[in-house]
Amino acid sequence: MAPKPEETFSPTGVLYENDEVIITEKIPEKSTTTTGKQEIIWSNLIIQIVIHIFALWGLVRIFTSAKLTTTIYGFIIYEISMMGTMAGVHRLWAHRTYKAKLPLKLLLAVFATLAAQKSIIDWARDHRVHHRYSDTDADPHNAKRGFFYAHFGWQFMKKHPEVIKKGTSVDFSDLFADPILSFQHKHYWLLQFTSYLLPAFIPMLLWNETFFNGFCINWLRYELGIHSTFSINSFSHLMGHKPYDKYIGPTENLFVSIISHGEGWHNYHHTFPWDYRAGEKGQWNPALYFINFFAKIGWAYDLKKANAGSVENRLKKTGDGSRQ
Repeated sequence: MAPKPEETFSPTGVLYENDEVIITEKIPEKSTTTTGKQEIIWSNLIIQIVIHIFALWGLVRIFTSAKLTTTIYGFIIYEISMMGTMAGVHRLWAHRTYKAKLPLKLLLAVFATLAAQKSIIDWARDHRVHHRYSDTDADPHNAKRGFFYAHFGWQFMKKHPEVIKKGTSVDFSDLFADPILSFQHKHYWLLQFTSYLLPAFIPMLLWNETFFNGFCINWLRYELGIHSTFSINSFSHLMGHKPYDKYIGPTENLFVSIISHGEGWHNYHHTFPWDYRAGEKGQWNPALYFINFFAKIGWAYDLKKANAGSVENRLKKTGDGSRQ
């Protein structure tokens, strides 16, 4: 067993191991609210309003005219698309917390495409910038600007100049070097269009559902996935406890963990971003169970996790005392 690395904590809450910075979380400067205006992208706003109308219509259709099979099918598509985002785009590609063999990479890429939450490269790129400049103007969804902006408003506005400027300092070369990610990124708009329509046709073709029911329920599962994911940016940066590091914005939020497949243990995740578990043992974490299953059959390997000593040290030195 390798000797436990020496750990020290800087005044800004950055964790060092053997003088190597392994966490880029910093306490934001005093002024973290934006001083300039960001241009609204009206087309994005209008499109989302329309999609939300269809999604609400889908919710009505579940209780009025849709077949039970269609509802179950929509739930399954929601589940696999969320797993593509959380276990794939987030833990595999954005953070490189584990490695995956080709079959699992392809599976997760298909699942992530169904989620339609940007291309994998764009999603992972924004997320890496978010971690390095969390809760500052360089954060794509800066929670210091309020709940709505962090949750959804950032999608309707052009990126803050600081996001663009500081984003150039983050390395994304590994993402573009991956042929699967490059292909998905290059053809994303066509693939995204397919993810919007193909799941709507399947109920009609296989069990004689109406196209409109399939169409609306597909938008419903899409919006549920979007809001479940974005709740990490909003709820988990504004509400909850900070047992591992009280000096950063992210919090532990059980509600978010339930709806986002285990991603709401956000204070832990921002403290130990390389840990494939994104939380501690015993916490609700479906994305962890998914990865562990594929690790057992050999498709996932080199799973990284924080050692127990590191976690205990953080609890004692920088935690808020909420985790006893």
